[in-house]
Amino acid sequence: MQDIPRSTSTHDFERYTITVPVLSSWSAGWQGVVVREFHEPMEVESVLLPAVPDIHLVLVTQGAMDFESRAVNGSWEAVSVHEGDLFLTPGGGDPYELRWHSQSREPIEALHLHLSADLFVRSAEQLADRDPARLTLKELSGFRDPLLAQMGLALRRELEQLTPGGQLYAETAAQMLVVHLLTHYLTTDITVKPSLRRLTPRQLKRVTEYILVHLAQPISLELLARQVGYSPYHFAQLFRQTTGKTPHQFVLDKRLEQARQLLKATDLPLSQVALDVGFQNQSHFTQAFKSRLGMTPRQYRRQS
Repeated sequence: MQDIPRSTSTHDFERYTITVPVLSSWSAGWQGVVVREFHEPMEVESVLLPAVPDIHLVLVTQGAMDFESRAVNGSWEAVSVHEGDLFLTPGGGDPYELRWHSQSREPIEALHLHLSADLFVRSAEQLADRDPARLTLKELSGFRDPLLAQMGLALRRELEQLTPGGQLYAETAAQMLVVHLLTHYLTTDITVKPSLRRLTPRQLKRVTEYILVHLAQPISLELLARQVGYSPYHFAQLFRQTTGKTPHQFVLDKRLEQARQLLKATDLPLSQVALDVGFQNQSHFTQAFKSRLGMTPRQYRRQS
């Protein structure tokens, strides 16, 4: 049996996996969530993995397998796993051992999400009626949850595209994932605290002004929440109740509104327009613009 530590950091977790990730969010600078995609071998006789402090959620995105897991020197627990199935491992705990065998010749691919333990604690304090230290997530293998799966795939798409709002999108998604886990996957039931109603007009104006001034820069959920003195969790709730949009959707709308104004009023190169409204490059700008407006920025400028 391989020699591993009892626990490791989420960053170093991939040092102990069978394969290296083919996609990773580390370089994207996301807060609250780490996303990694692995292409796994068809058969693994044994892999021993250390515990990590953060919540570990795995989505099987391709393939099917006979999968077994156990605590070190414990009894094996078997489950048949297919595309769309999920695994949930709470943060902390002890090392564990896995083995699996593919049920077909189709490659096995899995998306790993690690959700920050700090985010879990903060969200629990704001959402639940008890001490977060007394709240424990279930440990589950081979279960289905369409919302968790959809959000995982959405984070992967965001990571593949590296859009300008990726950081804000990831933070908002991480918050939503943790709240979903708190309300559906705890070992004990909780009473959810009633949420606040809406942002005041003055608060919404302040947030909007901050967004407009900083369109060309990365905008995070924490920075937006700080403008009105709320936690990221409460801010995301209040913002959506007030505007009908997530902060990420709202910021993207403002970027595209400003882009339309620049396309109409200036002769700036498209690459410069993209940078001025917060897109990393012209390609991402064109893709987002066409997706929202049904035409490319160049076509829009010609018609204006």
